[in-house]
Amino acid sequence: MPTDHRIEINRRHWNECTPVHAASSFYDVESFRNGRITLSDLERAGVGDVRGKSLLHLQCHFGLDTLSWARLGARATGIDLADDAITTARRLNDELGLDARFIRANVFDLPEVLDEEFDIVYTAMGVLVWLPDLARWAEVVARHLKPGGLFYLLDVHPLSQIFDETGQADAPEDLRVAHGYFPDAAGTLYPGNAPSYAGEDVIESPAWEWQHSLAEILGALLDAGLRITSFDEHPVTMFRQFPGMVRGDDGLWRLPFTGDMVPLIFTLTATR
Repeated sequence: MPTDHRIEINRRHWNECTPVHAASSFYDVESFRNGRITLSDLERAGVGDVRGKSLLHLQCHFGLDTLSWARLGARATGIDLADDAITTARRLNDELGLDARFIRANVFDLPEVLDEEFDIVYTAMGVLVWLPDLARWAEVVARHLKPGGLFYLLDVHPLSQIFDETGQADAPEDLRVAHGYFPDAAGTLYPGNAPSYAGEDVIESPAWEWQHSLAEILGALLDAGLRITSFDEHPVTMFRQFPGMVRGDDGLWRLPFTGDMVPLIFTLTATR
């Protein structure tokens, strides 16, 4: 199937992002070199013991989470669209003497280059917004998951993505609705020339993003033949999504409200 031109635009965008991210304090590659595991407690608890298990990481960026799973004992394979991300991941893998495998592929085309099933298929944090077709994505998940295996997803909650990210969010009324919640198949082209979420360097290349509702996400997985085994919503996130957020002792970011008011991420597990 021909590559969607919007996916090609995103590949170039992520190639430009990779060296900026790899040098940033956000990803802190140096502490990873010294043994840090980049996975959150949510992810480690949700996926469980990976020792001796095969694990496929979809949309792995430059591999820190994939390599963390390898450090925890998984036979890990990372997949990413960006050439530079995969090159960086392989270099880190070789430098640290780990045994992860990295494959450069558009997630939609993965079955054409990888004919394997895995005990665990994992994908996390900021992944779905880059996908124009969740039905095809869910079919790829099902294709590569062993019967009885675990699919684990952690991502930004679609409800939190409707708000203006430039607002201070010091009070509930600061969360101004600026985007639609429901799926938008046409997507949105962001023109570039803006700082990345990680690092101060300006990323010049544009990027396409797509909004997906919870109903669309759950429906795609169910239609692909997966059985959802857990679903949860959390009032915390892994990055400073809104300017007024406060970081806790656990390293997670929260809105500065009294009580939990808005879900910021969600977690999901499924099996085949």
